[in-house]
Amino acid sequence: MSLSRQLLRKTPTAQTLNAPFRSISTGGAVVKGHHNHQNNHEFLPPNDYLNSWTTPKNPKEAEAKLARLRREYAKKVKEVRKEYIEEMEVMRIEKIRKDEAKKEAQRIANEERKVAKAAEKKAKAKEREAAEEEFRKTLLKERQEKLEYWRMREKNFAEKKKEKNNLLRRQSSMWIDEKDLEQKSAEAIAVGVQL
Repeated sequence: MSLSRQLLRKTPTAQTLNAPFRSISTGGAVVKGHHNHQNNHEFLPPNDYLNSWTTPKNPKEAEAKLARLRREYAKKVKEVRKEYIEEMEVMRIEKIRKDEAKKEAQRIANEERKVAKAAEKKAKAKEREAAEEEFRKTLLKERQEKLEYWRMREKNFAEKKKEKNNLLRRQSSMWIDEKDLEQKSAEAIAVGVQL
């Protein structure tokens, strides 16, 4: 059995009837600002259907009046539903419009981002191309310097070799053949000529 049923079924005793009332409120705190709805709330005008029934003397007249009230009520409900449907349609169209605007804004942002990315990519490609060209030029210059160094070295080596060969030819003109070697050596011993 729920607590509310127990409370409803309990009969008040003399002690509970004589007990002083205790307030649960915070001691009469004044509500300020936007929480004070009761003072600034605008109520709708009173409904003409509420308390409009007066009991007619004739039952047929009562039925006709009740049918008329039902028809009027059905018309009012139909109008309210129509207004509600129109409001919902307006809200749906507004939501669709906002969604489309949001999608369009996202699409434009994506396109701008893609364009910026492409421009950045192009700039990086140009930068990379310039760096590669600079590297290629530097490499070509180094190769030319190495080639020039190698040619100079080869030239120096060839000149030294030529000098050596010339020196060797000059010295070899003084050399003696093998067949004449014994005779010359004998003459040198006898005459004392240097070889």
